[in-house]
Amino acid sequence: MSVSAPGSVLCSASEENLATAGHELRSVFGRGIGIERLGPDAFVCTGPPIEEIAAAANSGRIAFVQHLAVERVRLPVGSGLADVVAAAVELAGGQADLAVQAWASGAPRAGYGAGDVYTGVRDALAEHGTTVARAGREHVLSVCTTERGVVLGLNRTGVALSDWPGGRVRLAKGPGHVSRAEFKLEELFMLLPLELPRSGNAVDLGAAPGGWTRIVRLRGPQVWAVDPGDMDPRVLADPGVHHVRTTAGEFFRATDLEFDLVVNDMRMDPLLSCEVMLEAAQRLRRGAPAVMTLKTGTRRPLQTLQRCREKLAAAYEVVFARQLHHNRHELTVVLRRR
Repeated sequence: MSVSAPGSVLCSASEENLATAGHELRSVFGRGIGIERLGPDAFVCTGPPIEEIAAAANSGRIAFVQHLAVERVRLPVGSGLADVVAAAVELAGGQADLAVQAWASGAPRAGYGAGDVYTGVRDALAEHGTTVARAGREHVLSVCTTERGVVLGLNRTGVALSDWPGGRVRLAKGPGHVSRAEFKLEELFMLLPLELPRSGNAVDLGAAPGGWTRIVRLRGPQVWAVDPGDMDPRVLADPGVHHVRTTAGEFFRATDLEFDLVVNDMRMDPLLSCEVMLEAAQRLRRGAPAVMTLKTGTRRPLQTLQRCREKLAAAYEVVFARQLHHNRHELTVVLRRR
């Protein structure tokens, strides 16, 4: 068993943006920090403590890291399940209450999977008097099997960025589910204590077929769903939904309404989408929130994000930006009207 050096933080990111996440950390914390790739969606960052990385992520300064854990122990490649369980019990140190999260970065090589790890660690900790849950505890014990060995971590859940293993949020279709796009907004609301209006007016840009409109309506405000396309009839059956068959530009040129929330999931060049958000700002109450996705693609996403930040700064403060688990080649950004 190898005890890891202080300051080693296990970071998770999407496979397509793993390198981007490392570049972003170096742009914020300096080129002297260490980055060690462990698997297709995991690396270890050595240098800044987890609290500083989490603060940068939660303030929107970094966007491509999805989950954090303090690396405490690393077992070599080929370690058996019994070795992993024993190391986890020793690391837990007799704590009375823990969340245990297990996941894999890359294909497992040791003949056991994340489910086997969770069950084995849970049962062993229970024998030592520890109450174990999958989430919702103050501290979390993490076990990540990687191409470079098995990493075990222990830290406060509050600095992990996500209460899901590796940040891999799993959501199920609920009653009235309209589209997979809903998961992006639902995941955001799970991660961020965003104060949304319980009444008033909201506008959903690029609304069809109505997934985001439905989620916003569940929070309370009436929604103007702006899209030339068709909306799901179940969404239109809600008297608090007003479908406007036009483009965002035409809508804002014609309306005299003031809004308490703007959401925008349009498939559009990110800089053009920012232009639309600047138009929306003219009808958005000062201090009100806005949520948008930036379709950054896979070419130079960091540079695209920076250009979008600069453009949006004319009317908004960027309070949060992250590639969520349910984002594909895009970022979710939360804004506040200046």
